[in-house]
This record gives sequence, structure tokens and C-alpha cells, in this order.
Amino acid sequence: MDRYLLSVMILILYLAYVGQAWNIMMGFCGQLSIGHALYVGLGAYTSAALFQHFGIVPWFGMVAAVLVCVAAASVIGWLAFRFGIGGTYFALLTIAFAEFTRIGFDHFDWVGASGGLFLRVEQQDNVDLLNLRGHPLIFYYFALALAVLGFLLSAWLLRGRAGYYFRAIRDNEEAAQAAGVDTFRYKMIAVQVSGGMTALGGVFFAFYYNNLFPEQIFGIGRSIEIILAPIIGGIGTLFGPILGAAVLTLASEGINEALSASGYEVPGVKQILYGLALGLAIMFMPHGIWPEIAR
Repeated sequence: MDRYLLSVMILILYLAYVGQAWNIMMGFCGQLSIGHALYVGLGAYTSAALFQHFGIVPWFGMVAAVLVCVAAASVIGWLAFRFGIGGTYFALLTIAFAEFTRIGFDHFDWVGASGGLFLRVEQQDNVDLLNLRGHPLIFYYFALALAVLGFLLSAWLLRGRAGYYFRAIRDNEEAAQAAGVDTFRYKMIAVQVSGGMTALGGVFFAFYYNNLFPEQIFGIGRSIEIILAPIIGGIGTLFGPILGAAVLTLASEGINEALSASGYEVPGVKQILYGLALGLAIMFMPHGIWPEIAR
């Protein structure tokens, strides 16, 4: 497979997976997070640091990354839901946690601080599945496995008891509580599952790109990148994050290729595209692309 095409497919699958993780929290349960880069960053740094300093293979690092992110999600969820913080204020709380974590990692020398954490890169002709080193094709299959597992887990949650409770909370939390739903418990489950899933996306990010900088991975731009695919594709749907990731990535890469061929450079073209796509989706397809296709 062509290296460029392979990189595009990997990016689509990665964005589809992390979008699916965010969709469980917002699309299913109605809890808006604009700081989801927190879980990507914590997952990435946890697995990368264990690998770099102790030689712990990423497959075990994934377990540690998930546990760290579930713990972080539990703290955020407990603070918010125990004290009745919801809506816009919950979204601001998620941004605040992502930002002060970014500032903390900027001064955390054990993981490189603002200078970055770099993983060793081996010959790409070699395939080392144990340490996730080697040809990009292994990352394609890794991303594909994540996307499939994310879809199946979302489908299982959506069609089970938890899915019904999630949607009841999303549509009318007071009515759900009056009907006997333990809203605190199920909101916590949604936040914890979403955070744990996103941690695996962070592990993939670390070992695929091989370098981590706090500004790069904890920044608000990373959170926006995560949430755009489900918003464009269709919040609360199973196929929305996948479709949104494909549309955004292909459009972005197509524009970049066209500009490169013409010899022009437009700084921030990806951000401009994301802004336009979001604005057009809100105006003409407020429920996303997939519901329109399904209808």
C-alpha cells in the first residue's frame, strides 16, 4: 500500500476511534467535554514513559494508561456530578483539567517537560509487534482494531440497559431520576468508559508519532480535533464518528494536496477547514451527515 494512502487511512481510523469514545460521553449521555485531550495526553505519556524508562512493552502500558485515565475521569466526574455541575460549566471544568495538566507536564522533567519526550525509532523494515516498532502497516492494523472494537463496544452499550439510561439522562435528566435511574452512577460510567477508551487512542498516538509535547497533545486544538468527527458525522449515532472522520480527513488532505500542487501555502488551512465544516454542519445539517443519509 502507498505510504501516503496508508497514513491517511491511519488518521481516519484514529479519529473515528477517539470520536467514538467521545460520542459515548456526549452523544449517548449528553455530558459535553471540550477537554478530551486530557485522556489522550495522559494515556500517551503513561505508556511512553513506562516504555522509555522501564522497558515496559506498550501492551502492558495500555493497561496502566487506561487505569490512569479512568481515575482522572472519575475525579472530574465526581467533582462535577456530586456538586451538580453540568452543561457549559461541566465543559469548562474539562477544559480546566486539560489545561492545568498541560502546564504541569510542561514542568515535569521525568517526561521531558516542554522539551518533549522522544521514543526510539527503529528501522521501518523490521516488525516488532511486542514493542509496536516498525513498518506503518502495523499501526494501520492497530488503528483498525481500535476502530472496530470502539464501534462494537458503542453498539453494545447503546443497545443494552446502560444505553437506555444514557439516553434518558441526555434527553431529560430530571425525568430519568424521577423514573428511578441512578443518574450519578450512569453519568460516571459514561465518563469513565469514554476516558478509558480515549487512553488507548493516546497510546496509539505516542507510538505512532514517537514524540510527545505537552502543548501538542494536551492543547485545546487536540480536543477540538477529537469532537469534530462525531459532530460532523452525527452525534449519538454509531456511524457518525466514522463518517465524520473520513469526510474531514479526506477534505483536509485534498486541500493540502491542491495547495501543494499549485505552489501556494496557506497557514492554518486545516483549522480553517474545520471551522468551515463545523459552521456548515450547524447551519445545514445540525444532526450531522449520517442521520441525513439514514433518513
